[in-house]
Amino acid sequence: MKKQLAILAAMLLVSGGAAAQQAGGNPYLKFVPLSAGPVVLPVTAGGRGTRPYEMSRIVTPEEKAALMKQVMPMMGMVKSMDIKDVMNLMAIKYQAKPGLSFEDVKQSMELSANKLNFKKVGESPMWKDIQAVLGDMDAPRMEVYHYCDIAAGREILKYAPESIVYLPCRIAIMEDADKNIWVLTLDWNTSWLDSLSGKMGAPDKLMEYAKDIRDKMDVIMKAAAEGDL
Repeated sequence: MKKQLAILAAMLLVSGGAAAQQAGGNPYLKFVPLSAGPVVLPVTAGGRGTRPYEMSRIVTPEEKAALMKQVMPMMGMVKSMDIKDVMNLMAIKYQAKPGLSFEDVKQSMELSANKLNFKKVGESPMWKDIQAVLGDMDAPRMEVYHYCDIAAGREILKYAPESIVYLPCRIAIMEDADKNIWVLTLDWNTSWLDSLSGKMGAPDKLMEYAKDIRDKMDVIMKAAAEGDL
């Protein structure tokens, strides 16, 4: 898990490059020093899928290790950041308004999602599993809800079928150590790509769908946190 997080964090840093920093357009690179030189990513001619739903070639563990050897010195410059900070960076979260119960937040989320035609396709009551399997009765309540925009999902998968590992979209409701209730999701903000030439090859239609998903999820999460009905 830590290795996956390190790769994700490293890719955020690598994807912008020096030009993006100079342009000041990439919020993830705001405090990162300029790289001493180019980083060679594991991409080879003929190795990328070009047809709808065509998988790109497998990136071997050796190639990933070589990439990390190039990137980790740059990561080392961000001395104050650890894995906990990386997880916080990758999340969007809103604290629910005081006085709202867990069920209030959940109901508002589901009503808002219905209004936006965002279909709930699954639900994972993690806290119940923690109690039943581990016998931990002190764990706070936490549940993960799975949502899908089928049209957007199709376009994303046609372009990069490997992205299925991130689908469907997830919104979590969780109590913290002080019983405050939070609404969280993975940060789908793609605005940092605007600072890169060609937006790393992302098709305009795909970017429209990605923005639409993020905007809808943000509306849903804010409605949940406010207890809107």
